[in-house]
This record gives sequence, structure tokens and C-alpha cells, in this order.
Amino acid sequence: MDLAFTPEERAFRDEVRAFIADNYPAELRGKQDEGEELGKEDMLSWHRILYRKGWVAPAWPTEYGGPGWSATQRYIFSEELARADTIPVLPFGINMVGPVIYTFGTPAQKERFLPRILSGDDWWCQGYSEPGAGSDLASLRTRAERVGDHYVVNGQKTWTTLAQHADWGFFLVRTDPAAKPQEGISFLLIDMTSPGVTVRPIITLGGEHEVNEVWLENVKVPVENRIFEENKGWTCAKFLLAHERTGIAGVARSKRGIERLKGIARAELDDTGQPLLANPFFRRKVAELECDLTALEFTELRTLAGEASGKGPGPESSLLKVKGTEIQQRITELVLEAVGQYGAPYFRAFPEGSNESPIGPAHAHRAAPTYFNMRKTSIYGGSNEIQRNIIAKMVLGL
Repeated sequence: MDLAFTPEERAFRDEVRAFIADNYPAELRGKQDEGEELGKEDMLSWHRILYRKGWVAPAWPTEYGGPGWSATQRYIFSEELARADTIPVLPFGINMVGPVIYTFGTPAQKERFLPRILSGDDWWCQGYSEPGAGSDLASLRTRAERVGDHYVVNGQKTWTTLAQHADWGFFLVRTDPAAKPQEGISFLLIDMTSPGVTVRPIITLGGEHEVNEVWLENVKVPVENRIFEENKGWTCAKFLLAHERTGIAGVARSKRGIERLKGIARAELDDTGQPLLANPFFRRKVAELECDLTALEFTELRTLAGEASGKGPGPESSLLKVKGTEIQQRITELVLEAVGQYGAPYFRAFPEGSNESPIGPAHAHRAAPTYFNMRKTSIYGGSNEIQRNIIAKMVLGL
């Protein structure tokens, strides 16, 4: 495998690097550096800048607004975003429902929804998981009964990320309760302002409002908002999850995370007064992590090469998801280990209006909340236990 970039690819890398340096919002960078919680407009600001440049949807076909990049260009772009520590573009519209719509949707659905996904005018959320139907997603119980030209939807979804901001949601619902689990599900697009939709916050261990419960009580959804055929929504769901799992691997972001970890370990001292990174036991943990990430990166490159030749994501996406999320969690574990007692959550901040400052170095203030938040990565997108079953069946033939 030739891993050297061509002169054209190096020029593209330089173009991307310069664009980020010149256009990434200074106010957004300041909030990131201070560890402030980002609001809806903060998260959309970078999305809109990339949209105006034509770079917000790297993997989309050109006919739907994509830039027409090769797999290598997409890889370079993700590397440069991670190198510059930009906030990620929210995946629910661009990476998840958008590809489902342009792959399975009608011409009218594509015309209606895709431009607003690209521009960021519509914020999307994902209605998959339910109480009792997370890893075993096909056991979902949210019902959609067809009445004339509408469906009437009743049920509950949980762990719905950023639904408090969402204009639209894509939901898996059961339209044929008598069919086998995977054969009785449909894929609906639901206006989150519809009567009967209620969003209730779930506050995380880090004290943040990131996820929600969503209740649907007699919500009327036009049949024209169903993607693909009735009772064939599992086809859309599998397609979406394969793309989501590949993105969850987060190789470029993990490389940035390891560099940050090493910086912290140089600043923190062990019980002998030496930099923690000089401690052979801690240094070995970091080295093992870097080796695993390098192996994962080569696996991702092979997957990208397959996509470039026209092969869609297959069981490799499960492998990337498992190993990628395990590495992400190990990075946060080592950061928490490095900062020691200053990572305790109650050192992070004081009540609003207090004149007191957080205790300890700045790099410790987000260590515990980030650690807690990253516990979810091995669960969402299909738990890692389920991914191992997929690998065993599709790769090993077990």
C-alpha cells in the first residue's frame, strides 16, 4: 500500500489547513479553550461556514451538493479538522439521515429535505433507541398506525441526542406488529414541532443536557414522510448504522487526543517528582495505545480504499466501531489517571455567582465529565457486544 500523498493531495491538504486557520470562529475557539458549554448557534456556526465553502458534506455525491472528493481527500479533510481541534459537524443530518434520503428517498423528498440538511436550516435528531430496545433495536415498540394519508405514532424514544434543539427527527416505528421484528418496521421523518411530541431532558453525570427522552402521543405524520417502503425500514436502518459506525471510529480525533494526553503527562509529575510521561509504567500504557491506534488507522485506510472502488461499508464498520470506541475510552481513562485528584468533578466549578475559581490546572477541569461522557461510545451505534456478533458471523462465518 502506497501511503505517500501525491503533489495534488499535498496541495489539497495545504488548502484545507489554510482555510481552517483563516475561517474557524475565534469566539468558538475561545469557548472550547475555556470548556464552556456550546449552544445551538455555536454548533451551527462552523457548519454554516463549511456549507458556504461547499465542504460540509464530504461524502455526498456531487448531484446532491457534495464536493466530489476522493476517499483520500476525505481522509485528509478529517485529519486536518482533528489537527485544528475544530468542533465536529453534527452527524445526524449530514452523515446519517442525509445519505438515507438520497439513497432511498423519492425525488420530492430529496428536493424538500436535502438542501436544508446541507445549509443547517434543519437540525435533526435520531429516534432509534427505546427503553428495552437499544442493542436489540428490532424489538422496538413505538407504533405507527396508518389512518388514510397519515400515520398516528405512539411510543417513547430515549437517549435522543440534542433533541431539545431539533426541528426534525428520523424515527424507526413498528407498522406491522404481526410481522417478524425486522420486517415490520418503517422509517419516518417527524416534525419535532408536531402536536404530541414531548422532549424531556436527561442530565448526564457531567451535569450536561445532551440527551433526552422523546414521547410521541398520537402524533400525526404524513405518509409522504415515510422513507422507502412500508415495513422495509430495517433496510434503511442497517444502511444508516453502517455509515454511523464507520464514523464513530474517530481515528483522527483520537490521534489529537493522544497528543493532548502526552502534553498533560509531560506537565504532571509522578510521586518521584519526574514528569509522568517519563514514568515507564505510564509511558508503556501510552505506547500501547499509540500502537493500537496506528493499527486502527491502517484498517480505516483499507476501508476507505474499498469505498473508493465502489464497495460500501460492510463488516469492517463494526470492527472500526469496536476498536475505535475502546481507544477513545482508554484515552479519557489515562487523562483522568494523569490529572489525579484534580479530575474530581467537584473541583471543576463552583456555584454561579461565586468568586472562586476551579481548583487545579486547566487541563484537569474537563477530565471527569469527558470520561463519564465517553462511557457511551461503546454502546451507541449498536453496542460493541453486538458488533462482535456481526464480525463473528460475517467475517469468521461462525
